[in-house]
Amino acid sequence: MRILAAIGGLLAAGSLAWGADLPVAPPGAVSVPGTPIYNWTGFYIGVNGGWGYASGTTTETFVGGPLGGVTASPPFSINRVVGGGQVGANYQINQYVFGIEGDFDWSGQSSKFTGLNAISNFTESVKLPWIATVRGRAGIAIDGALGALLYGTAGVAFTHASASVTTAAFGTILNASSTNVGWTAGLGGEAAFAQNWTARIEYLYIGTDVKFSGPLGIGGTMSQTAKVSDNLFRVGINFKYP
Repeated sequence: MRILAAIGGLLAAGSLAWGADLPVAPPGAVSVPGTPIYNWTGFYIGVNGGWGYASGTTTETFVGGPLGGVTASPPFSINRVVGGGQVGANYQINQYVFGIEGDFDWSGQSSKFTGLNAISNFTESVKLPWIATVRGRAGIAIDGALGALLYGTAGVAFTHASASVTTAAFGTILNASSTNVGWTAGLGGEAAFAQNWTARIEYLYIGTDVKFSGPLGIGGTMSQTAKVSDNLFRVGINFKYP
């Protein structure tokens, strides 16, 4: 409910402040007689920033070496700021808007957790350094005269993850990273605040299966699988052309 309230506030603010300075839209869009209609058709580029919160479960399996046969399944949560940019294009048919968007965000999401194995306590540091998505968008221009859009979005997600394992007895025994493919879906609201400028608020859910594997510095190998659920809450600004 907080997300919907925030979207409503954003749309209302855009409507009150800049309703008169907007371009002409395609035939069929609904508007107040005598006022210009905002046209969402066109290409855009922009920046975004916000907060990411990810959680999940992981399974670690050690094979060979002094930790051979040990398994661990600690839960984890990782959160921090995210920020980056997006490019996309929209096409409007009457009040309906369809588009495609790609984005790339740097992520500060990271966490540490500890677990007990048969040899000694170990600490694992997990990070998601970057996240990228390619998504379709479909929405409805709910106020053509004042440039307001509500939309849903879904597509493919790419997450880069890294892990470092340190034990009290042996120091750092593993550094590994992987890029993993998952899926994403979300919703958002966007409003025009000038002729070629829009502001948005957006929520994305990203589901990914993360996998690591590598040799240990003390002999043997470790493999790790994790199911990660990432939640991104972002605001952004776009410049639209034409």
